Formats: sequence, C-alpha cells, structure tokens
Amino acid sequence: MHRSAQTALEPSADGPQHIAIIMDGNGRWAKARGLPRVMGHRAGVQAVRNCVRALGDARVPCATLYSFSSENWKRPASEVSDLMGLLKEYIKADLAELHHNGVEVRIIGTRHGLDPEIIQLIEATETTTRGNPNLKLTIAFNYGGQNEIVEASRRIAMDVLAGRLDPQALSVPLFARYLATDGLPDPDLVIRTSGEKRLSNFLLWQTAYAELVFVDKFWPDFSAADLSDAISEFKRRTRRFGGLNAAREG
Repeated sequence: MHRSAQTALEPSADGPQHIAIIMDGNGRWAKARGLPRVMGHRAGVQAVRNCVRALGDARVPCATLYSFSSENWKRPASEVSDLMGLLKEYIKADLAELHHNGVEVRIIGTRHGLDPEIIQLIEATETTTRGNPNLKLTIAFNYGGQNEIVEASRRIAMDVLAGRLDPQALSVPLFARYLATDGLPDPDLVIRTSGEKRLSNFLLWQTAYAELVFVDKFWPDFSAADLSDAISEFKRRTRRFGGLNAAREG
C-alpha cells in the first residue's frame, strides 16, 4: 500500500468494516525452527507490516491488532523486554510509511507502568497520524478486555456521582462511548492465527456479534492471501444478529 495520506479510499461495500486480529503463535513458530522466541516475535513484526499493507489494499476501513495483553507480563522478563523493544522499533521504523499511506494509528490499553519512552512514542504516533483518512489502525497493547469494561464502568460511576449522567439514560450505545474503541464500529470479523479457538480477553464487549475465523498458521506465516481467504469466508457467512435471515428462514 503506497498512497498519499490525502487520498481517502472508498471501503469495500460487501467486505468487513472492522477486522480484529489475534496475532498468535510467534513463540511456537520460532520453536519449530529451533530459534529463540525473540526471533519469532521479530518475524511477527514483519507479518504485521505485510498485514497492514494488505488491509489497505483490501480497502478495510478499520483494523485492531492484539499485540500485547495485560496477562503477557507473566512471561519471562527477558521476553517482555524484547516485546517492548520491538514495539519501539516498529513505531520508529514504520511511522513515516503509515502516515504517508493515510493510516490513523490508535493504541489502546493501560499505559500506567510503561517505559516513558514508549509512552512518548505512542503519543507522538497518535498525534502525527490523527485524522488520516484511510485505514483506522488500532493496536491493543498492554490491553485486557475485562479491564477495559471495568474501567468503563468506573468512569460511568464517577459521572453518575458527579451528576453528569442519569443512570436511567445508560444504554448499550452510551456504554460503548466509554470504551477505548469509542468512535469505531464494532469488529465484524475476528481472525485468530495458530489454530487456537478462543478470544483470550480481546475486545469482549465489541465482538458480541463478530464472525470468527480461525487460521491454523502461526502468525509469522500469515499472508495477504490468508487475509483474503478470511475476508472471503466472512462474505459467505449469513449474519443474523439474533434474528432470522429473510431469504433463508422465510
């Protein structure tokens, strides 16, 4: 994807409007090749680059990538340090291309306790790319879906106590405005690599009606063709949202 940030693209009419991806399997990819886990994470970063370009080429308006969960802190300190370093490398190396291609970057998750340099890079990335018209790219970093819902509930409670919100006015759309993804459509397609079949605390509220596609490949092997296959699978699905499909059920 090599386009001016000033040229807005028309999204595909029948494709997903928001793809969420659980990028799983970097460590197992490395283990299968007799490599240290950090090499799997490095290969995973290249897969991110390829995927973001493919998302742009497929004219997907929004995407969220699950890069580091709040539970990943339980991993060995050396691996956590490697992951933090890779995030910094990715931002520094790819920000210019992302901005040139009209990608708006948002990074969600808890920033408390992060290295100040990482926080500075996150803020600079969001400021630089804010308002870009093409792909809205969200990176879930130090993120947990349950924590996000608890934090939204806490903010709602504070607004009620302060008299800014009538509890009777609370609704599903209003609750969603307190989430980290405020302003984005809910994901309509979730892709998970590595063959695992679970959400792993990822966008629990937002994925209530998402279509799920599980890919057996490890994340470093995920390609533009795999993304295309997942989108094709999405287009074959019948989405009912709890109701009936008139053509099939009438």
